Amino acid sequence: MSSQGTSKAVILARGLGTRMRRPDANAGPLDPAQVQIAETGLKAMIPIGRPFLDYVLSGLADAGYQEACLVVGPEHNVIRDYYTRQCIPKRLRVAFTVQERPLGTADALAAAREFTAGQTFLVLNSDNYYPVDVCRALRLLGRPGLAAFEHESLILRGNMSAERIHHFAAVAIAPDGTLERIIEKPDEQALRALGSEIYVSMNCWSFDPAIFGACAAISPSPRGELELPDAVQYAIDKLGVRFRVLPFHDGVLDLSNRSDIRGVAAGLRGIEVRL
Repeated sequence: MSSQGTSKAVILARGLGTRMRRPDANAGPLDPAQVQIAETGLKAMIPIGRPFLDYVLSGLADAGYQEACLVVGPEHNVIRDYYTRQCIPKRLRVAFTVQERPLGTADALAAAREFTAGQTFLVLNSDNYYPVDVCRALRLLGRPGLAAFEHESLILRGNMSAERIHHFAAVAIAPDGTLERIIEKPDEQALRALGSEIYVSMNCWSFDPAIFGACAAISPSPRGELELPDAVQYAIDKLGVRFRVLPFHDGVLDLSNRSDIRGVAAGLRGIEVRL
């Protein structure tokens, strides 16, 4: 890896958006265009002045990425048409790959293998806006790693409640600063064992090509999906991959439900989009 770090980012945009499709009494008044897109489940295209995904891509360009691959479903022509006809980014190249069926995040990532071309690359969600400094740090890492966000900082600086964050996957960090394990939906005992500062994963990773072998090796989770955290744990336990944990006291904007739209809009206020 050169001193400039990786240039590639993979954005997971295949989700069904089930929660976004549901009417939400806590959402407050929404623009008709926001409701129209919410009903399709395409969270990344929710208009906040412009599609939410524009902010994500602009942030990646600010962080120094030059190429982004959107993993979409075969039915997601709206996203493809927007970035190939209506708004063609100039600061980074946008490619597409198709996950034919919604079989989980590890399966979605596997669809982007050709795009990564054997390099280290970033993986992130299409419905989260991560701070530019976080994405830049992972770009410059040059090895497998994870952005881990301190629990209280996510509450204070993001748009999510403590109750929601409590259900996120917690990060167990080894003494050498590498990832020991991801703890899905930790109970109180598991959280106490992690110490006074609890860090959680918001699915923002630096991967090298070894992750694809892990994605191919795992079995479906109890939900019937191939899950990226399971692939990461397989890579640690079976392949000897060491993921450097980068701890951050920062917030992330999460666009999961209709009630998130106003908070995300407030968090994005003043952020300039340059594609």
